[in-house]
Amino acid sequence: MPTTRTTTPRLSSRALNRAALARQHLLERSDAAVRDTVAHLGGLQAQEPQEPFAALWSRLRGFDPAELSDLLTARRVVRIHLMRGTVHLMTAADALAWRPRHQAMLRQRMLGVARRELAGIDLDALAAAARAELAGGATRTTGEIGRALAHRWPGPDPRTLGQTAVALVPMVQVPPRGLWRGTGPARYALLPTWLGREHVVAHASGDADGADSVGRALVRRYLAAFGPAATADLRAWCGLAGLPAAVAAVRDELVAFRDDRGRELLDLPDAPRPDPDTPAPVRYLPAFDNAILGYDDRSRIIDTRHRWLSVAGKRAVLVDGRVAATWTVDAGTVTVTPLRRFTRAERGAVAEEGRELVGFLSGGKRRRVRVSASPR
Repeated sequence: MPTTRTTTPRLSSRALNRAALARQHLLERSDAAVRDTVAHLGGLQAQEPQEPFAALWSRLRGFDPAELSDLLTARRVVRIHLMRGTVHLMTAADALAWRPRHQAMLRQRMLGVARRELAGIDLDALAAAARAELAGGATRTTGEIGRALAHRWPGPDPRTLGQTAVALVPMVQVPPRGLWRGTGPARYALLPTWLGREHVVAHASGDADGADSVGRALVRRYLAAFGPAATADLRAWCGLAGLPAAVAAVRDELVAFRDDRGRELLDLPDAPRPDPDTPAPVRYLPAFDNAILGYDDRSRIIDTRHRWLSVAGKRAVLVDGRVAATWTVDAGTVTVTPLRRFTRAERGAVAEEGRELVGFLSGGKRRRVRVSASPR
């Protein structure tokens, strides 16, 4: 009998770009609720407290920033150190479910930074002391936590002790930090106490090979928001090393493709993969947006020579679905600095979307956009 050979379908960089934009609600604004969008995206990068508002404005039709603030004060979404050890805006349910799965990674990352300072310190004892400092619903800054711990462990810098406590103990940053146009230091509370879930066990979960239910959920949720993607992309997004078994456990549910480099990409069968020629509107992304950072191979959305922008805190403008400029805002004026030459139509579209953005950011008071003439 002759054998039938099957080939894995290939997806071009442009096809991957359009798929990513569709999953990220950047191809067309969504009517979804704010909380549902935060959940769908697997959280929003939020180390800069006001950036999630711009992220949601670019993704949701008629976004009202008060809705996100209300979710924070109602404790339905939280600010928490999670993926890659950075602050993310997460739904309360995801924070509770995912934080234990990230525990080992957060601990190792902290040790990678401060192993010498922490040498000889019983980290379990330090974590217990930090929990005691936050008992009863107390809130503390990392400086306050560190100074309290320094009475028992006087060797390390108190700032290091405070940061280590945040890595070891599930905590959230509490309002007013993160509220719309709100200010305030990063004050921390115990995650289960803040959410009224004191029975939650704050340590790593999952079986030995990593193929736990949370790991499998992470794979599915990542692909829903970022796929098609390689396992290296998944790891770059979450920072976890122990997911190969989780990927293997759900592999029969997935479909496979290859990219232009020949890498295997996995995806959910029914997830959107638009026609590569689908028009992509201008979109303004905030600093550290996961639409860029959520991949190991970011070439689907940003040129390799501009990759450094994604980790330098530069806000990006997407033109035809790709990073084509950076933007800043000051005193009611958005300034756009192109990374390549724009056509007249592109300049007009960038300016028009920029006027809408500055109107949102400034409450409609001023709508000035300046697009620099020459690419940087």
